[in-house]
Amino acid sequence: MSKAPKIACIVDNAVQPGSRLRGEHGLAFLIEIESGRVLFDTGQSGAVLLHNLDMLEIEPASIDALAISHAHYDHTGGLPALLGPARPGLPLYANPDLFRERLSRRGDEFKSIGLPLAQETLRAQTVLHMSAEPQQILPGMWTTGEITLRPEPMGSSPHHMIREGDRLIPDPYQDDMALVIEVESGLLLLCGCCHAGLLNTLSHVQRVFERPIVAIAGGTHLAGTSSNHLQHVGQTLLEMASLQRVYPNHCSGTAAFHSLLLALGPEIVRPCPAGTRLDL
Repeated sequence: MSKAPKIACIVDNAVQPGSRLRGEHGLAFLIEIESGRVLFDTGQSGAVLLHNLDMLEIEPASIDALAISHAHYDHTGGLPALLGPARPGLPLYANPDLFRERLSRRGDEFKSIGLPLAQETLRAQTVLHMSAEPQQILPGMWTTGEITLRPEPMGSSPHHMIREGDRLIPDPYQDDMALVIEVESGLLLLCGCCHAGLLNTLSHVQRVFERPIVAIAGGTHLAGTSSNHLQHVGQTLLEMASLQRVYPNHCSGTAAFHSLLLALGPEIVRPCPAGTRLDL
């Protein structure tokens, strides 16, 4: 029997008490399986990412592949620093819409919040695997592909914009994806921000992969969500008989964490600050 995957939160807004790791508004996970190591997202800055990898005794050159959930700076900001010490030709998995310009609008002011590197730079330093379809990264680990059906609310912000020709329009988050990881009793869904919507992402994975989801971890973008929707999410997860663990962090929000905790209980819902190793 193959060994269970080892999954650790490398970067998050919060840090485990007493840890020497650093926190910032960002996200990164490291997944270790028998066939290799995969880094999922890179946090907001190279300084925090490389410091935390060093504290956990993880050499960037030991990472076999990189997956990016979406283009926002708090998930891609560590890319420039990571690629220096990373192995040449590092495979990078993402949605083809990753390279679209992304902006945050506050009144009449616009701020770039997308990738810190140009497509040409990434193409020169990595091997790009860009697809809207699910992709196998390593045996037992896949991208979700694009979340195309979105009947449930998305994890959106009124400030997020993209350019469409000469116009600015709300970001449809076409690039948003998550990872699906095979564990002993089913699948683990590892999320970046779930801008496509947590429930939409869950439905997509159940439809495409046709195996029970036993764990959910990462950013769920439930911060600022109405109490009615939080109750709806909690009830939906409660009805998933296979679900054993939920590790919300990053953009999930305190209210969502406590709402899910009340709905599902402390045996299932657990905190996931930087330094957490998921109990699977």
